Amino acid sequence: MIRLIGKFEFLINVVLLVFIAFVVLLTTVQLGWEIVAAIINSPRFHFDPNQLLEFFGGFLLILIGVELMNTIKIYLMDRTVHIEVILAVGLVAITRKVVVLDHQKLDGISLIGIAVIIISLSASYYLVRLSHQRTKTD
Repeated sequence: MIRLIGKFEFLINVVLLVFIAFVVLLTTVQLGWEIVAAIINSPRFHFDPNQLLEFFGGFLLILIGVELMNTIKIYLMDRTVHIEVILAVGLVAITRKVVVLDHQKLDGISLIGIAVIIISLSASYYLVRLSHQRTKTD
C-alpha cells in the first residue's frame, strides 16, 4: 500500500510539473505578445510607466513559475523539500506584489505587514543559507 501511495504521489508531482510548465509557457508567450504589441503601438519605444510595471510583474510571475517547477523537479529527484528554494519563491512572490502594488490605495498597516513579510523571508533565507554553509564546512 505504501509503495502504491508513493507511485501515486510521484504521478501527481509529474502532472503538476507538466501543468506548471504549460502555464509558464503560455504566460511567457502572452507577455512576449504584449511587449511586441506595445512596441508596435508605441511611438519610438515609449512605454507608459504602468505598462512597464505590468511587464515587470509578468517577468516576476514567470520567474515564480520557473522556481516552482524547480522545486517540484528537486522534490522528484531527491524526495526532499529544499526550504531555501521555497523561501526564494516567497521572496520573488512578495517582490512581485510590491512591484504591481498601488501604493496610494494601501494604508500604513498593510505596508508594514508587507515589510514584515519581506524582513521575515529575508532573515529566514539568510539563516537557512548560513546553516547550509556551516553544515558543509563541518
